[in-house]
Formats: sequence, C-alpha cells, structure tokens
Amino acid sequence: MTGVLLAVNGTLMRGLELNPNLLEAGAAFVEETVTARAYRLWSIEDRHPAMLRVAQGGAAVAVEVWSVPPEGVAAILLKEPAGLCVGKVRLGDGREVLGVLGEAALCETGREITQYGGWRAYIAAPRDK
Repeated sequence: MTGVLLAVNGTLMRGLELNPNLLEAGAAFVEETVTARAYRLWSIEDRHPAMLRVAQGGAAVAVEVWSVPPEGVAAILLKEPAGLCVGKVRLGDGREVLGVLGEAALCETGREITQYGGWRAYIAAPRDK
C-alpha cells in the first residue's frame, strides 16, 4: 500500500517531541527539503511552530517529508496541538503534498520566526525570549 506524503515543519520532525506520533502511525521518513517561497512561520509559545501560506512576502521553510499510511494521517492530526491542520503544501521543487499548517488565528498570537528558515534553526538559535 502506498503512503500519503506529509510535510512536517515542527515537533513531528525526527528526534523532536511529537515524532513518536508519526512512528506509531507507521510513517517512514522520505526526505528533508524546503517549501516553495510562499510560507511564513510562527512560534506558538515556543512549544511548536505554525506555518501559513501567504500571498506575498513568503519564504522557503525547512520541512521533512514522511510517507504515512492513509489511516495514520487522522491519528497523527488528532494528537497535534490545537490550531494546526492539514492542507496542501507546495515544495521548493514544485511538488504538492499534504502538510501541517497553522490556522490564521493561531499565527496572530505567535512570534514570527520566518527569518530562521525553520523550526530546528529557531530552537537552536540564541535569542531573547
């Protein structure tokens, strides 16, 4: 059975807090890549990111692509923090896959971190909190 390609940009990534949710759903890591330059990224209370597609001023965001059994996608989403959802994400090479996105209302309350290029770079960078 072929899996559904799912782009993740935060705590579902390898080695991070919610990665076991992917593994429990039977997901397999495919690749590290970036999105098209059409997204912005916010930190939600420094606990997880929220990525949103924008019409202007977007950037490429680092993501991991995973192959997830179709029945596993819902199980993963049900364990995601409130305000995150699945939508279509365009990758830098033009492919379109499902991906974890943030609702606009969630991003309004977060700290924009697009300039870091991704969640891993943000959590590794020295900064004022």
